[in-house]
Amino acid sequence: MKTYLKNLVEINESKQSRRFAYFIQFLIIFSVITFSIETLPDLKPQTRVVLNAIEAFCVVVFTFEYVARIYVADSKPKFIFSFFGIVDFLAILPFYLSFGIDLRSLRLLRMFRLFRLFKLVRYNKAMRHFANAMKSAKEQIVLFMIITLMLIYFTAVGIYYFENEAQPEHFSSVFSSLWWSIVTLTTVGYGDVYPITVGGRVFTFFMLLIGLGIVAIPTGIISSSLTKAVEPHDEEKEDKLK
Repeated sequence: MKTYLKNLVEINESKQSRRFAYFIQFLIIFSVITFSIETLPDLKPQTRVVLNAIEAFCVVVFTFEYVARIYVADSKPKFIFSFFGIVDFLAILPFYLSFGIDLRSLRLLRMFRLFRLFKLVRYNKAMRHFANAMKSAKEQIVLFMIITLMLIYFTAVGIYYFENEAQPEHFSSVFSSLWWSIVTLTTVGYGDVYPITVGGRVFTFFMLLIGLGIVAIPTGIISSSLTKAVEPHDEEKEDKLK
């Protein structure tokens, strides 16, 4: 029984594994669509009954998958606290909590249903390559995030000193200047807050140049890691063709 379940839920080349994977992917997408339909106003009671039945069926299947994966895992604690283990758990958590809690008052918990989308990473090769790329580049990404946070704080302090006297309503403190720093360094530039002093505008010019680099750097890091993650797979395909 354990061997059968292991071959069923774990990704391999067998027909039953592929069929189960396709079935789970279909349910993930279908459940996300029904989740979106639930947000439509003025739905008929009959429609809500059908949507609730679909949700219940999806959760039963996802629960079976989650329990089966725990059962066949070589190290159960390792799987439970792994990325996919946590995603699988959060994907079914809102449904069971709804029996004891009115989720209308805790909308954030209902959003956990969207974690089902992350389950697709397990079944899609391209997404798995991307996940492997993110893992291999995690140190560079963490370093980049730390530098970015430092720059955001530095620019918030800088613009505060340049613009505080001219625009005390927008730059009343370093904390209120953080919003400007974020939208400037990410080059979003909503335009609701902008510098009016000469010093502030010159400062902003240099910050925009830095912001362009902030947008480009993670793209380069992830692209490089993604290339390295795909290369072994391409080599395997070439060996099979030979």
